[in-house]
Amino acid sequence: MSTQDETNRIQSIKDLTREALADRMESMGERRFRADQLFKWIYKRDVSEFSEMTDISSAFREQLATAFRLPRFGPPVKSISKDGTVKLGHRLDDGQIVESVLIPDQDRLTLCVSSQVGCKLGCRFCRTGQYGFVRDLSAGEIVEQILAAGRTLGERQSVTNIVLMGMGEPLLNLDNIAAALAIAYDEHGLNFSPRKITLSTAGIPEAMDVLGRRVHVSLAVSLHAADDSVRSMLMPANKKWPLKDVLAACRRFPIKKRERITFEVILIKDVNDSIEMAEKLVKALKGIPSKINLIPFNPFAGVEFQPPDEETVQAFADYLRQKNLVAVIRKEKGADILAACGQLAGKADS
Repeated sequence: MSTQDETNRIQSIKDLTREALADRMESMGERRFRADQLFKWIYKRDVSEFSEMTDISSAFREQLATAFRLPRFGPPVKSISKDGTVKLGHRLDDGQIVESVLIPDQDRLTLCVSSQVGCKLGCRFCRTGQYGFVRDLSAGEIVEQILAAGRTLGERQSVTNIVLMGMGEPLLNLDNIAAALAIAYDEHGLNFSPRKITLSTAGIPEAMDVLGRRVHVSLAVSLHAADDSVRSMLMPANKKWPLKDVLAACRRFPIKKRERITFEVILIKDVNDSIEMAEKLVKALKGIPSKINLIPFNPFAGVEFQPPDEETVQAFADYLRQKNLVAVIRKEKGADILAACGQLAGKADS
C-alpha cells in the first residue's frame, strides 16, 4: 500500500458532525467541548494544519494529527463565464474531479454544490448523467466545496445561498448529505440558515421520507414532465420511481407554513414544451404548495435535444400562471463554460 493510500485510510475530521466529533473526543479521553473548539478552527478560521490551532496544547495537536486528516482542496481549475458565473473544478485525493459553480444574482451569490462524482440516474438531458457514476462524495468533500468557494472569493464576497444541484443525486448519498447539512447549519460550523439551502432530487420516495424526518432543507424536485411515458424517456429512474409515487412523497414531505416545494422542468423542444404538457403539470401538482422553475434546455456535445424558442417557453409559463401556479422562467447562467443546469461532467477540460 502506498503512503497516500495509508494516509487516506485515516478519517477526515471534516466528515464528522460536531456531535460525532464530541463523541470521538470522549473516546480519546478529552472533554466534549473540544469539538466546539475544533469546529471553530476548521470552519470559522479555515486552518489547513492542526498545528495552527494555537489555543490547544501541542501534545493534543500531535494526537489529533495522528488520529485525523485535515484535508483541503488545492487551487481549483477555474472557468469564468461572460455573465460572471464561475465554475470551480476540484481534484480529489483519488484523482477524480468534482465541479461546483458560483452564480451571482443581484444581492445573492449562490453556490451550486455536487454530491457525487458522476451520477447513477442517466437522465438523457444531463451531461453528468451521460458521464456515468464513479463514487459518492464524503460529507467532508461536500462541505469542502463551500470552504473552497470562500477561499476563492476572499474577504470581498461570501456565499449567501447553497443549492445541492451539482453533479450526482443527493438522495443516493443521504447519510453524507445529512452530515454535511448538519455542519453547514451548525453555529460553530458554517452557520447557514436552512432557508438558504435547497436540495434537488430526481425523486426517490423512500429517501425523501427519510430526508424529511432527519433534516430541514428546502426541497426541489426534478420533474421535467407530468407524464410517465415522457418522463421515463427523459429520466430512466422514473421506471423505478414513477410519477405517482414521487408526487405522493412530495405531499408527505414536511414543509413549514408559507414554504413551497420547487418543481424543476427543463423544457425541451417538441418533447415536453407543449400546452398539453402544461395542462398535465397543473393537474399533477394540485394540492401541493408549489413553485415551478422553467429551465430552457442547455445543449452540450452529443445530445440530441434542442431548447424551445422563447415564445414557447413564455406561453408555457403564462398557462401555469393563469392556473394560479407560481412559475418562474429561470435565466440560466454559465452556459458558455458548461456550468449551466445539466452541463457539469467533472472533467478538467470541461
